[in-house]
Amino acid sequence: MSKPTNPRREFIKKSSIVSLGFLALSRCTMSSENNEKAKGLVELIKDPNGYLDLPNGFSYKVISKSGDKMSDGFFVPGRPDGMGAFAGANGRVILVRNHENSPGNSSDSPFGLQNELIDQIDADLVYDLGNKQKPALGGTSTLIYNEESQEVEKEYLSLAGTNRNCAGGVTPWNSWLTCEENVSLANDELEKDHGYVFEVPALADGPVQPQPIKAMGRFYHEAVAVDPRTGIVYETEDRPDGLIYRYIPNVKGELLKGGKLQALAIKAQPKLDTRNWDDKTVQVRQNLEVEWIDMNDVESLKDDLRYRGFESGAARFARGEGIWFGDGELFFACTNGGPEKYGQVFRYQPSVVEGTEAEKDQPGTLELYAESEDKTVLHMCDNLTIAPWGDVILCEDNSQSNHIRGINKEGELYNFARNVSSRSEFAGLTFSPSGKTLFVNIQVNGDTLAITGPWETLYGG
Repeated sequence: MSKPTNPRREFIKKSSIVSLGFLALSRCTMSSENNEKAKGLVELIKDPNGYLDLPNGFSYKVISKSGDKMSDGFFVPGRPDGMGAFAGANGRVILVRNHENSPGNSSDSPFGLQNELIDQIDADLVYDLGNKQKPALGGTSTLIYNEESQEVEKEYLSLAGTNRNCAGGVTPWNSWLTCEENVSLANDELEKDHGYVFEVPALADGPVQPQPIKAMGRFYHEAVAVDPRTGIVYETEDRPDGLIYRYIPNVKGELLKGGKLQALAIKAQPKLDTRNWDDKTVQVRQNLEVEWIDMNDVESLKDDLRYRGFESGAARFARGEGIWFGDGELFFACTNGGPEKYGQVFRYQPSVVEGTEAEKDQPGTLELYAESEDKTVLHMCDNLTIAPWGDVILCEDNSQSNHIRGINKEGELYNFARNVSSRSEFAGLTFSPSGKTLFVNIQVNGDTLAITGPWETLYGG
């Protein structure tokens, strides 16, 4: 394959190779035998600084550190997680970044150790002030990044007062959907209920008005992905007995105007357990026809959507986390899936009449595309994305040795990066619109990185 002159544009045309890559991979489960085959694909070079091992020719730069002062006078919040990259003016990259913080994590607060800066933000722009004693410290920050100089030109809060913003997803209408991985209720310390999705326009130049999209459901949210064709939003739930949901908005692109929440079920196999923990219920490459179950009382304060959905026939998944929409197909990771609980990757192909009554006769399909049997191959995949040239790129989160892994079009898995500075997970990996830079967070370190190098060496360009 020759090197694309514009990797992002080429991706739109070539993203179907992801399917081919996983199809090749799915001929066998991910085991040490596969790892031996792939070892020679990419060699990681030991970082003399003991921070991040990368392939030859690649380099990293820490572009943001938690605790540093931002352009708006607040501190960079800690525990960076999911991110989305957008095209800005004059070739700049707009990076919207989540922070998986809880009330009381004062060392990770944008407002200081004693919340001494809390009065410097308009109280109406903070979802939950916690009576100014224990404000919710999640939310998002935004960076304006100059890809040529590799410098951050501006950095500021863009959503405040939400709780444990884990992952999320980009929208075709140029915004970031950020998800609360928390279902705390208002009490003596919290002013608001939590467990919602919020929207942050990429062009917001400061904290946006926080408006929970309650119709998308109240549960332990992880990530979302939007089908650009239909505007349907697919949602993962980071629970060991979680469900996969979809939200069909009443108005495409206007999620606050309400819609219908449904849970994924397998036709003729109600309550299918896809986790494969006790029995090999789902086989790799098995093609399963899907139906969607309407969910009621989606704002329930009981945190019981997954139970009610399962009892109604929805399929059960092992910690649905990263999710990404490709060319007419959706990939999502289940961190604890498989007999060894080392992780699974699923592929969902929507119906050509997705979201309509006609899909009963032309259903979407679900496949288990990969299931790890060896943690040296893949160990608890979390966030994922699709590279501009079509490879699927995955973060690990296992509290041991964490890698960024890639799967190429031949179905071969390779290591792209290894965290040697800590046992922290990688999170939020996303490519710049140009395809030249991979942004990623090392969460516990509180660092956001920009990685550059000869990407063509990974796909034979």
